[in-house]
Amino acid sequence: MKPLCPAIPALLAGALAAGPAAAQSAQDLAKQVANPVASLISVPFQYNYNNGYGAQDGHQSYVNIQPVWPFALTPKWNVIVRTIVPVIDQSDVVPGTGSQFGLGDTTQSLFLSPKEPGPGGLIWGVGPAFLWPTATEDELGQGKWGLGPTGVALVQKGRWTYGALANHIWSVADAGGEDRPDVSSSFVQPFVAYNTRTAVTLTLNSESSYNWKESEWSIPINALVTKTTHVGKLPVQFGVGARYWVETPESGPDGWGARAVVTFLFPKGKA
Repeated sequence: MKPLCPAIPALLAGALAAGPAAAQSAQDLAKQVANPVASLISVPFQYNYNNGYGAQDGHQSYVNIQPVWPFALTPKWNVIVRTIVPVIDQSDVVPGTGSQFGLGDTTQSLFLSPKEPGPGGLIWGVGPAFLWPTATEDELGQGKWGLGPTGVALVQKGRWTYGALANHIWSVADAGGEDRPDVSSSFVQPFVAYNTRTAVTLTLNSESSYNWKESEWSIPINALVTKTTHVGKLPVQFGVGARYWVETPESGPDGWGARAVVTFLFPKGKA
């Protein structure tokens, strides 16, 4: 498996040597990154690898470009825009089609979220989720426009963050060309994260989805270790992790996968 960028190991080595003056700031940033609706601009580049697709043992590498942009709606409320744009390289995933490379479908969520936690420290957000048919090849997307609700709820106590994010998307229109199967898909992401004094975060989550049209689950368990630090004056989070597929459709991936992430952070006043 090729690294996301040959320069990342060198950058990480230098970042880990950052002085103590930046430690407290990095620790605070690590806690904000663990909150999906924090008032923090971030741009993650998340590399993923899966294999074992179908009878041909196909494999897939993709980078999710996932900008998160908060907007102050009123003195008490924010709107958080979270976008996921996948760039996919795959082979033997769709039987008889060989290899594909290009954009997949884009998922975009808008969360209306109060700026201050509620009773018991509850942090939450709700809003719409959209499926945009941006795939550059038929095998990389669903060929549908989609819409549905999304929500997130979490609590941050001490060094711990725990909660869940969920959405459901129905297809509402064809994107043109041949008719494709309708979409009715639920996504559930329970997560727990622990932040250390050195701005290292240990995260365990599942990014599970259920296809209501086919009555099929896809359930991966992800474990990730990240380090928040500074490269020069720019706050950055680096991370590596592993995935195990607990349940997938017959044509889906199986066994182990991998993840690596680089997240550029832009705290308030630096964006």
